[in-house]
Amino acid sequence: MALPFLPGNSFNKSLGKTKYHKSHHFDYKNEVSMLVGEEKPGIGGELLRGQKIKPQNTVFPKGEGSNLPAWVAFDRQVLCFDAYFQEAVYEKREEQYRVRNCKIYFYLEDDSIQVIEPREKNSGVPQGTLIRRHRIPKPAPHDDEYYTAEDFNIGCEINLYSKVFKITNADDFTKNFLRKMGVRVNEPDNKPENPYTKYRKAMDESMQPLRPYEKHDTLKQFLDHDRHVLRFFCYWDDTDSMFGDPRELVLHYFLADDTIEIREVIPANSGRDAAPMFLRRGKLPKNIESLRQPGEITDRTVLNVFGPTGHGGRYILDSLKTGAVNTDFYRDSDLTLGSVLNVWGRKILLCDCDEFTKEYYRTKYGIEDFSSVQYKKNTGGNPPRQFPPYNGWGSEEDSLCSCMGLLPKPPKRDFIKFMEKDRRGLDSNVLRFLARMDTSKPIDQERRFIISYYLSDDTISVFEPPVRNSGIIGGKFLERTRIKKPNQQPYSTEMSQYYLSDDLFVGACVNFNSHKFVLIDADEYAFRYMEENSGYPRANINAILQRLVSKVGNNQDEIRSFFMRNDPNGSGCMGYDQLVSLLRQIDPTISDHEIMTVARHYSQRTQEDAIDSNKLVAIVQEQLRKRNYEGFGKLLEDCMQNDKDKQGMLDAEVVRTIFRAHNVPLPDDILRAALSMAVASEKGEVAYRNLISQMNWRDCPVPPMQYEPSSDPNWVGTQQGKGSVSTINYQNLLQDCFGKAKSSS
Repeated sequence: MALPFLPGNSFNKSLGKTKYHKSHHFDYKNEVSMLVGEEKPGIGGELLRGQKIKPQNTVFPKGEGSNLPAWVAFDRQVLCFDAYFQEAVYEKREEQYRVRNCKIYFYLEDDSIQVIEPREKNSGVPQGTLIRRHRIPKPAPHDDEYYTAEDFNIGCEINLYSKVFKITNADDFTKNFLRKMGVRVNEPDNKPENPYTKYRKAMDESMQPLRPYEKHDTLKQFLDHDRHVLRFFCYWDDTDSMFGDPRELVLHYFLADDTIEIREVIPANSGRDAAPMFLRRGKLPKNIESLRQPGEITDRTVLNVFGPTGHGGRYILDSLKTGAVNTDFYRDSDLTLGSVLNVWGRKILLCDCDEFTKEYYRTKYGIEDFSSVQYKKNTGGNPPRQFPPYNGWGSEEDSLCSCMGLLPKPPKRDFIKFMEKDRRGLDSNVLRFLARMDTSKPIDQERRFIISYYLSDDTISVFEPPVRNSGIIGGKFLERTRIKKPNQQPYSTEMSQYYLSDDLFVGACVNFNSHKFVLIDADEYAFRYMEENSGYPRANINAILQRLVSKVGNNQDEIRSFFMRNDPNGSGCMGYDQLVSLLRQIDPTISDHEIMTVARHYSQRTQEDAIDSNKLVAIVQEQLRKRNYEGFGKLLEDCMQNDKDKQGMLDAEVVRTIFRAHNVPLPDDILRAALSMAVASEKGEVAYRNLISQMNWRDCPVPPMQYEPSSDPNWVGTQQGKGSVSTINYQNLLQDCFGKAKSSS
């Protein structure tokens, strides 16, 4: 409801205004007083009554969005139009006007316009930028206005500096932008043809070249098959020559230019010249004809000659090639295994090819059969080389190297094996066995020896621990060296056989330089190494069980009753000595090492056999105290960061990785033992807070305890049957053995 126009109900229109300036509407122009400010506003910038000011820039329709200025909202947005203009040509019969195509770019950020004419080859007209980018005014009488986006549409004519441009098309962005502005975009129009271009095209088609030579485009083949070479192994039966033996050749077919090159494989000491080039690279013809004179064969033939020879003469070439001589050359389709090539009178047999050639023919021609052709008569190969017998000077390998050439070279060691099996951390790669002498002398029967086998170079050393008041000086019994097996011919043409790691096991009898030893025990590292590697059949639990199952046969009930009689309490366990007697009854030839392997696999650990946790914590703290390690805070922080569930538990391998990342100075075996003691869940997760607090020798110290490594030279064996393996769980043994026996039957 409007208020009545009465005193007190009207509002002051000047309320809140700060600008009261007046525009300059009247002035002198050409010494005549006149109105010059038709578009200038009134007082304070307000429009006069009935006044309408034309916008200086493009007016975009308002909608939802930000109120950014045009130079920000339309940055790098350009309207592109296809246009042309006609240019008059005077005093020329071939053309009266010329059509010039161009591109019109309208920049939305500042309403500037740029006109560019695409360059054409051999046009003879300066092309490129016709109008540089700037705002272009409209022609008179509207020269006070500038072109905006509303003035452009398909089919419109734009007058830019007295040149009329006809717009024929626009790109997709321009069409969509004009539609969003509310402009109805017209259909694209066709550009008129340039009469001079049409005239030149008709003239070029009517012209006939005087020398119609064809163009052979070989660039594509070269680019597609550059450095692609087919290789065949060939055979040439040169029995008529002075050597009278077959000759091996290698044929290379270059796919880039269809050329062939053949080289000869010259064996050593064959007496042939060391010139491997058999055929120089070039195209190989299939049919050999007599050599023709230079110029006799050409690409074209002259049919008639008019006028004198030389200046003023004319000739007609054979465009149909009626007298052309076509030479057939070998191509890749002619090269197949078993085919015979005629290489300038020499019959070459293709016998084999390499993998790239097979893949090429398999892909292109679908050939799958690449059976090689046997051309050598002696398929069994050359007889083995006979070497002179060993003369006793130096090593056998050194003497053998002097027979390999005129310049003897020293024998090469297996460096890869040496690097892989060399001592690395706590992994010594040394198998140690406890042995006694196999003799009837009472004094020597009580002597014990430590036999060390070094996996890095297959050498053996024997050490005798000194015993007080024994009357025998202990120490080094045999220097570290390779030991030959007994009963071998001393000076033979064959290489001698040496003791290897699979020849040493508990219960084996060895002969080291006429000293016989019986191996009675081994250390923990030797047992574990032989059980983890498959090259030791006496430490393979699966092979031993299969052997026992085959020996038992149908006596399974007797074996079960034997175990029941030796276990009156029904605990499912039995002693080590009882297991030995049973296995001896089943298989009298079973070795002590195989019995120990079975006992170790099915051993039942007791509390006495378990690791003392207090002793282990003391060893860990002693190791960290010697290295002055105090980074327990960062260690706990890293563990908490990896504990995503925040339960205080982490996987043992994750904790081990974190310890290695922080360079905790602990040997790997001690670290693994500590992690096994700290396992607090069935999934093998470790309570890392308790583990780190126990290792912290600053806050939670324990009485120190020295850690002695296992490399003591006075080691006297592990006593597997009495110490580490005292109780065996025979229930698991019966289940594995008889389960496999039932399944196999």
